[in-house]
Amino acid sequence: MRRRIIHVRSTAWRAAIERAEALIGSPEFRLIKDEAKTLAGFVTLADGQSAFLKRFAAGSWAEGIIERTGRGSRAARSLAGARLLGEHGFAHPAPYAALEEIEAGAIGRSYLMSEALVDALSLSHFIDRGVAPNRRDPRWRAAVMRAVAREIRRLHDTGIRCSDLQETNLMVEELADGFKVHFVDLDGMRRVADVSWHDRARNLIQLDRSVGRFLSRGERLSFLHAYLGFRPGRDRARTLIAELLAERARKEGEYMRRRDGRMAH
Repeated sequence: MRRRIIHVRSTAWRAAIERAEALIGSPEFRLIKDEAKTLAGFVTLADGQSAFLKRFAAGSWAEGIIERTGRGSRAARSLAGARLLGEHGFAHPAPYAALEEIEAGAIGRSYLMSEALVDALSLSHFIDRGVAPNRRDPRWRAAVMRAVAREIRRLHDTGIRCSDLQETNLMVEELADGFKVHFVDLDGMRRVADVSWHDRARNLIQLDRSVGRFLSRGERLSFLHAYLGFRPGRDRARTLIAELLAERARKEGEYMRRRDGRMAH
């Protein structure tokens, strides 16, 4: 197996990313996410610095070949996403180091170590009414959702398409003068000539499916109005909502087919 560093901010971060697998197995690693192809969590280094460490698995040798010869590893794509967002002033975790493991000509795993956003919370946790009394204040909640909606609209208007915009990929930080929205899952960010309404609706439904249970019907409608930048008339509103509901039904059907396929397998 061959390892190659594809990004490093300093020699200290190089040493840290080279120990990525050992760090994941250490008591200093706090697991946040463990899925089929992605493992992630916070890690505290010997010098006291904190970072967020992700390990991506290619899944198969063929997929690893495609990553190496074409689209790039997920760590490499995350670096590209960070550069893209940085160029346009969007908040995101700063990447510290990234590494790829290559075996039999294919990328097997890749690792990304980035800034730990210790003062931010995932969107659902941030607006959860049970976290703190102010989370129940309608004015506070409306201000949060306006900030999120406008930042997503700005992302789309800039020409950046996101393949997976669910609430775990958005983190919110409260500042003295408002809210700061961080985009944190960066390997799905792409620059396009124009983000179509279909892609915009897809992102809005991805977010609604993951965070809608924390919002009232009125809050969800207000979020849509803030994203659009206007309150549409009755007929236009019905058309938009019908389109969004159709996209939601399509996504739900897609999810059910994948689930049934996994169960059958």
